[in-house]
Amino acid sequence: MQLTAERKKEIFTTFGGAVNNTGSTEAQIAMFTERINFISAHLKEFRKDKSAELSLIKLVGKRRSLLNYLMKKDIFKYRALIKELGLRK
Repeated sequence: MQLTAERKKEIFTTFGGAVNNTGSTEAQIAMFTERINFISAHLKEFRKDKSAELSLIKLVGKRRSLLNYLMKKDIFKYRALIKELGLRK
């Protein structure tokens, strides 16, 4: 994973509200999205990397579960988050 400590702090500050707020649902979804984008770019170059493909599938499932939880918990935060991350087209 190619996320630097500065990038993680930036993500947690933007979506979690503080650097130490790593457990918020929005921050976790943003972190998963960042990792998914990185692995997707990796798989475009290395198509036969099956371990990366498996980890991508697992991450997408985890992000989907958190998005479902957020949608049930607070629909307005859910809509704002998917708009900000650009998850829907």
